[in-house]
Amino acid sequence: MSILIDETTGVIVQGITGRDGSFHTAAMIEYGTRILGGVTPGKGGQQVSGVPVFDSVKEAVAKTGATASVVFVPPKFATSAIREAAEGGIRFVICITEGIPVLQMVATTAELAERGVRLLGPNCPGLISPGKSKIGIMPGRIHKPGRIGLISRSGTLTYEVVYNLTEAGLGQSTCVGIGGDPIVGTGYIDLLDLFEKDHGTDAVVLIGEIGGDDEEKAAEYIRTKMSKPVVSFISGRTAPPGKRMGHAGAIIAGGRGTAEAKVGAFREAGVPVADKPDEIPALLRDKLAAKR
Repeated sequence: MSILIDETTGVIVQGITGRDGSFHTAAMIEYGTRILGGVTPGKGGQQVSGVPVFDSVKEAVAKTGATASVVFVPPKFATSAIREAAEGGIRFVICITEGIPVLQMVATTAELAERGVRLLGPNCPGLISPGKSKIGIMPGRIHKPGRIGLISRSGTLTYEVVYNLTEAGLGQSTCVGIGGDPIVGTGYIDLLDLFEKDHGTDAVVLIGEIGGDDEEKAAEYIRTKMSKPVVSFISGRTAPPGKRMGHAGAIIAGGRGTAEAKVGAFREAGVPVADKPDEIPALLRDKLAAKR
């Protein structure tokens, strides 16, 4: 099985006629994702990679029945696009756009929560259920169908970990990039809960980084609620004191959000923490063997 998306998920692409939207639309279609249409105001009636372009999300949903949307819209217009998706009948919005102002996202995430619409991102690579569907920019070729779930704040680090899992023969049920901004729609605990309930997932890899306290909260959730094995990796452990990392959310403030605090929280929760990404497959095998 998988979480959030599978081969039946119908998707529209907001910003489909732009450079990134058109490029990744072709890649998603090639992977097998059911891209049913795209949205660019004023360009309705065109086609991109053989799928129709509509002027609005409402029209696209009415004509295609899509339930998910992926946003490739510039930062200036991204929150408007997210809200349009929710208002137009989309139930799951994946926002790839980075550089959206934090205050805009505070209001937007609250609005989507009130509507019962799930948001992934912003500033995320999307997600993939290997062999079934991918929405976003993850490279499909490195993934392999299997029973390991993966959650990450980092896009490129996700790819490195997935490559090591695949090379070790450990396929993935679903891999999800939550995004590196301070405000994101779907977080670690939301996804840990979904993986815990997914009969097709045997264990979870959680990739975190310095800044914020989301990883510490996830560790407490794992300690009290999770029955499935979890292993982790925390990036930024060698960052010089006071150094700001690339992600907007990777900011240490008031002594909170340090790598040491996160590693300690996971170890107290019984979650092994890899020193290097290529150690994750061995840690997973040890945890799965102990579970049996």
